[in-house]
Amino acid sequence: MLLGIILGRVRFMPANLPAEAKRKWAEVSAARNPVERLRLMEEFLSLVPKHKGTAKLCAQVKKQMAVLRREIEEKKHKKAGRSGPKFFIEKEGAAQVVILGLTNVGKSSFLVALTNAKVEISPAPYTTREPVPGMLNYEDIQFQLVEAPALMDGAAEGKAWGLQTLALARNADGLILMVDLTQNPVEQLSTILGELEKTRILVSKPRARVEIERKYMGAGLRIIVFGKLLDCAFKDVEELLKSYKVTDAVVKIYGEATLDDVEDAIFESTTYKPAIVVANKSDAENAEANLKLLEGFVDGQLPVIAVSCKTGQGLEKIGAALFQTLDLIRVYTKEPSERKPSPKPFVLKRGSTVHDLARNIHSDFSENFAYAKVWAKRLVFSPQKVGATFVLEDGDVVEIHTK
Repeated sequence: MLLGIILGRVRFMPANLPAEAKRKWAEVSAARNPVERLRLMEEFLSLVPKHKGTAKLCAQVKKQMAVLRREIEEKKHKKAGRSGPKFFIEKEGAAQVVILGLTNVGKSSFLVALTNAKVEISPAPYTTREPVPGMLNYEDIQFQLVEAPALMDGAAEGKAWGLQTLALARNADGLILMVDLTQNPVEQLSTILGELEKTRILVSKPRARVEIERKYMGAGLRIIVFGKLLDCAFKDVEELLKSYKVTDAVVKIYGEATLDDVEDAIFESTTYKPAIVVANKSDAENAEANLKLLEGFVDGQLPVIAVSCKTGQGLEKIGAALFQTLDLIRVYTKEPSERKPSPKPFVLKRGSTVHDLARNIHSDFSENFAYAKVWAKRLVFSPQKVGATFVLEDGDVVEIHTK
């Protein structure tokens, strides 16, 4: 029941903020300097009416401000020659997946068992003080796994490095939620989900999803609705975005979205991260009973994989589970003059088109696209000549022709 409540919460944002508050948030969005951004956030909060409807928004902005303050403090330490934890990890491979869990659940052992990472493994609590990356090989692609510092009750309120860890999770492509089967796994998972929910990170697909990709000045506003608008018209969405000075951006709306969902996305608050649950220490005496409790709690809403970092049991399932959960496909490209496709695939989201592939290769390919040839087992004959809107699937081979 608790999991359903945590996974199901989506709507937070109040609508109809004062015009001056909207203008101030536009300044926040445009600011790149952390000190300036922090100052503008403080001014924004002073312009937001204080009532029940804005409480969630104010709390979220205050959390963002806390992260900025830590970032500013870290830069001061660096200039003074004092080193502190480094929390930004540049993405590599097909996807970045952050490993979250409470202390001593085996995150470091898990990372070492699956990747090339060099990390200290210790029974002492809270050994990991900063994120540690490693590359997991899965067939012909790689996933970047990042062990995050341990979560705890109150992480979303700023305890230890909780806000930075949750910011790391927000930036990732997916999550591994790790629990220890020798302890109460339901309680552990509830804590992890609770801290994620407080910072508006969802691990099941929400009813609606709105993505705002800001562009260079003069690019204009482009709104693409893949689902449907529930309580508003296209023009209402356009007016709302422009009231926040969102005038140069591509806005994609998925599912059944309300105007509140669109406003929510302006504040970059609610975000969906596909996740799997990894239940460690499956070789322990009481593991089987605890695993059944965990599976009953999750009730099929998330994949659960039982592993043992000690014996290696279940570790071979991780790559395939991530590939499926992240909803990825591999597409191979072929030069017109070559007989065989490239051995290294492009990794795209399921539902991607030939145009998406062309854009991933180079902007010139999408701008000068003429047609493509596709080799695929599902086609009646291969190659088949297709246009830019042709939807690709895993394993397709594509030869792009330009004008």
